[in-house]
Amino acid sequence: MTVHFHEEDVPADLFAPAASIAVDTETMGLITPRDRLCVVQLSDGGPDEHLVRFAAGSAYAAPNLKALLADPARLKLYHFGRFDIAALQHYLGIVAAPAWDTKIASRLIRTYTDRHGLKELVRELLSQELSKVQQSSDWGGPALSDAQKDYAASDVRFLHRLKDELERRLVREGRMDLAQACFDFLPTRAALDIAGWPEIDIFAHA
Repeated sequence: MTVHFHEEDVPADLFAPAASIAVDTETMGLITPRDRLCVVQLSDGGPDEHLVRFAAGSAYAAPNLKALLADPARLKLYHFGRFDIAALQHYLGIVAAPAWDTKIASRLIRTYTDRHGLKELVRELLSQELSKVQQSSDWGGPALSDAQKDYAASDVRFLHRLKDELERRLVREGRMDLAQACFDFLPTRAALDIAGWPEIDIFAHA
C-alpha cells in the first residue's frame, strides 16, 4: 500500500478507463462556500491511494482531475457524497457523478442500527479498525503530516469493498432501485446545499 501525494492536479491517465473511483475531500470546515477545499482523495480499489492538495489561493485549475471526476462513464464512490459533490462542484466547477454512496446505502439496509459512520461500517462489514484521530485537524496548512496523509487515504481505502457488501444486501432485500434513485439525486441535493437550502426539507409539509 502506497499513498501518492500530488500538488494541484493528478497525472493524466492516472486510472484505467471507466474504472470506478472512490472519492473523498478534506476542507477547512463544513460550510462549502466559506471553507475552502484542501485535499481530494482518490482510489480505484487497488493497493494505492492518491491525495491531491490545493494550496491557499489555489485557482483550482486541475484539468486532469476535473476530467477524471466529471467523466460520466466513471462511477464515483462516496461516503456522504452530498458534502463531497458540493465541495467539488463549488471549487472545481464540475459535477462528480454518477455517484454511489455507502452512507445512504447503509441507512437503507442497516436499519437495525443508527450508526452509519465510515468507522462503524468498516468495523462491522470488513472487520477492520479505522482511526478518526485526524478528522478535525488543519487541512489548509503549508504541509500535511504523515498522520494526516494516512487518515485522508483511509477514507477512500475501503469504499470499493464496502460497496460490494452493501450492494449485495440491498439486492437481497429488494432496495437497490430505491438506493439508485437516491444516488441519482445526490448532485441535485448538493446543488440545493450550495444554493442555500442545507437542512430545509423541501419535501416537508411545513
